[in-house]
Amino acid sequence: MLVVKGATLITISGPVIQGGALVVEDDRFTYVGPLEEMPPVAPGAQVIEAEGMAALPGLVNAHTHAAMTLFRSYADDMPLKQWLEEKIWPREAHLTREDIYWGTKLALAEMIRSGTTTFADMYFHMDGVARAVLEAGVRACLCEGLIGNRDFLYRRLKAGVDFALKWRGAGEGRITTMLGPHAPYTCPEDYLKRVAEEAAKHGLGIHIHLAETSQEVEEHRAKYGLSPVLWLREIGILDLPLLAAHCVHLEEKDMEVLAEKGAKVAHCPESNLKLASGVAPVASLLARGVNVALGTDGAASNNNLDMLEEARTAALLSKGISGDPTVLPAPQALHMATLGGARALNLDKEIGSLEAGKKADFILIDLNQPHLFPPNDVVAHLVYSASGRDVDTVVVDGKILMHRRELKTLDLEEIYFQVKRRMA
Repeated sequence: MLVVKGATLITISGPVIQGGALVVEDDRFTYVGPLEEMPPVAPGAQVIEAEGMAALPGLVNAHTHAAMTLFRSYADDMPLKQWLEEKIWPREAHLTREDIYWGTKLALAEMIRSGTTTFADMYFHMDGVARAVLEAGVRACLCEGLIGNRDFLYRRLKAGVDFALKWRGAGEGRITTMLGPHAPYTCPEDYLKRVAEEAAKHGLGIHIHLAETSQEVEEHRAKYGLSPVLWLREIGILDLPLLAAHCVHLEEKDMEVLAEKGAKVAHCPESNLKLASGVAPVASLLARGVNVALGTDGAASNNNLDMLEEARTAALLSKGISGDPTVLPAPQALHMATLGGARALNLDKEIGSLEAGKKADFILIDLNQPHLFPPNDVVAHLVYSASGRDVDTVVVDGKILMHRRELKTLDLEEIYFQVKRRMA
């Protein structure tokens, strides 16, 4: 049994509770509420005294490429197409499974230390990613990235399906899986139809990049006569559970269709800003009932995996482009980084909020710092003032992955050594 006493509980699904308590048995919360109403706990329970801290659900990174930590600051200040074709894809061609395993471990150390407990990942050699996830103890939704215009015999698609079926439910359920066609501009119509067939056959969702740049959308219209969103509807992709990353360049009809089909959007504001891709119409999507989550994208285009920073950027951007300071207030931005992310990965019945019966995935943030004082509004502090460096403790499935900033499941020195050796 694990007990957290005295924290300010940011439940997400309910009120903020000052002087609260969490009780965890095995991998689930059995009590979330005021400390004075906490039921008696068993002798020998592990107790964390958390007065002066905020407890909130673990952050959910709804779109990233974890192993791209290997390319952090490798190819900056370039447009997306040139960045991919001239720098990233040629370098990726030389990566081995072990390179990706260690790059992912570096990402997981960064994510745990900044409060992310769940992430959605699309890359290749994904069994290396899955192995790192198991060892680190985090939660992940994984898919093999599929470049359809290079997969003429569907071998990569078969490998993606095999990976999804092999790893689905691994790590005592901490790993879920999807199929990951890269984007409409890299996956022809026949290929995406085949992906849809396989996804429907095996009960898998789809994770795809969508409408990221204006050039992509314009070229797609010239080729097919439809926007990428409307085209995906025509070929049946939107009839499946869909996680669409970016969605920067959307028209009114696109947003209506995404809402109608129940598609989930992963908003990656910092990556989109850095690559000058534009700013997604987040307020309009939310107004139409689209579930919008937050993602960092890879560290090659961000350049960090700090989800609290991502929430702040999302909130400020929405205010700035709308001219309305009331757009995307702090509670909504934090919801996107927690329960909104859980919904995007179809995990909201298990994680994303502090509730009795849910999985015990949570973090503690140290509020006893100058930039988080005085405690006028803790939620506003978390979005507008805090950063990943303020995270003190991280728990997933009731197991402590970090406490007092000390990682419990990863060896940072070994990770640094392996990554430096591989990228020399």
